[in-house]
Amino acid sequence: MMPATPTTYQPHLLDPHSTEPQPVAPRNGHRFQLAELYELLDCQLVDVVRLTDELILIIDDVKRIKLLRKFRNPCFLNLLATYLWYQHQPAARGQDSIVGRAILCHDRQFR
Repeated sequence: MMPATPTTYQPHLLDPHSTEPQPVAPRNGHRFQLAELYELLDCQLVDVVRLTDELILIIDDVKRIKLLRKFRNPCFLNLLATYLWYQHQPAARGQDSIVGRAILCHDRQFR
């Protein structure tokens, strides 16, 4: 059973166009809601990539699919998010990449 106390982990937006992760916070102060994730990630479908028992990446799943299908719209590889994923999930190396924006947060900050 999870403790009722919220986590103090600072979530970050990982943008492929920025050299630094940007601190972000859920609007309600506790957990991200789908509507705000769609806004922050500029997407219509999110997926969760588990890094550790507590840390997750929330990613735009549609852009990843578009990259794999080589659609004409450019999709930008998120090097930092992909690197974090590969470091924590070595089996993903060479299989897939993360494109577009991603949010790094504690898993209690999104349910």
